[in-house]
Formats: sequence, C-alpha cells, structure tokens
Amino acid sequence: MNPHRTCRLALLLALALPASAAEPSGEAAPALGDEQSEAQVRALQERVTDLKDRIFRTKARLQHLQELVLGGDVSAGAKAVLVHRNEMGSSYVLESAAFALDGAPVFTQVDANGSLDRREEFEVFSGRVDPGKHQLSVRLVYRGHGSGLFDYLEGYRFKVESSYTFEAQAGSVSRVKLTGYEKQGAEPKDRPALRFDLATAREEAPRAGGAGGDAR
Repeated sequence: MNPHRTCRLALLLALALPASAAEPSGEAAPALGDEQSEAQVRALQERVTDLKDRIFRTKARLQHLQELVLGGDVSAGAKAVLVHRNEMGSSYVLESAAFALDGAPVFTQVDANGSLDRREEFEVFSGRVDPGKHQLSVRLVYRGHGSGLFDYLEGYRFKVESSYTFEAQAGSVSRVKLTGYEKQGAEPKDRPALRFDLATAREEAPRAGGAGGDAR
C-alpha cells in the first residue's frame, strides 16, 4: 500500500473518530485493509456532504428571518399609509404641515406661496411598521385670508396640533386619513379643526415577477 496514502488515511481517521477510539487501549489494533480504508473515506465524505446540507438549510432559515424583519412576508408584518386631506375654506391657507409617526418625522413642508394649500389630498407616509399601537402627531399652520366681512383674518396665523393612536394589525394595511376642516359655528380662531379616519384592509402579497404597489 502506498505509504503516502496510508498517512493521509490515518490523519483523516484521527479527525473523524472519537477521542476514545483514537487512543490506544493497550492492545495492538488490527491493521486496516484496503476495503476498510475505503469505507472510512466514504464515511468521511458522507459527513462532509451532510455538513454542507446543514449549512445550506441554515442559510435558508437566516434568509427567511431577514425577509420577515424587512417586511418581505406580508403575513408577519404590517403596513401604514398616512394621508392628509384639506377641506378648509378659502379663508384659511395651509402654509406648513408636519407629521411624525411614533415621534419620528415622516413629512415636513413649509410653503407660503400657496401650492401646499392647493393640494386637496396627498400621501405623507407609506411603509412597513411593526404590528401594534402607533401614534401619529400632526402640526398644521394656516394663514388667515380675509376678504369682505372677514378681512380681519388677513395675516393671522392659526396653529392646529393633535395626535392620534391607531393599531396596526399583522398582514394588514392601516390607512389613516387626517382631514383639516373648518368647524362651523365656532369663533374664527377656533374654526380650524382636525378629523382622523382609520380604514383597515388585508394586504395582498406581491405578485411573482413584479413589485407590489402601495395601497391607495
């Protein structure tokens, strides 16, 4: 038998066998024949193949967990869509809007030239959130735009601040619509008001081969 091959087999056996089997027991170990040596080599190869298979399955599990964390599995995560709607009368011009979700700003815009006020409805946030309760905080600033009997409103600023708590459900889209409207029968300074409406729907999984669209 080739001496180099014998040394290599001896090394492989020392690594594969338990410590108790590798240590001499005081009795002379029988010499291994070619067939027994080949069997040991095949056993080592099977162990290597099994380890590779375990590594592959472990990577697959890690990838699945990563998809859950990133929101790839719609049955585990949740989604929130926040929308602002402007139903204020012409006497109040929206100059700035600031929205925060759980204390983190998600939308801030200051626009004194009126373009923000002309947007009747727009989305301020759309994204993944953890299932559970969340708080939406809002701060709107209106500029008085008076004419005729209401010319005294010109130049005044009206700040409206409020918060709203909603619960996001796993596998669902929580759509919160915040509406700025003019409260009838109130003093001019108290007319700017806010209303929150929540709608919940099951989230559809993205189709294979294409990206899923945001809920509207």
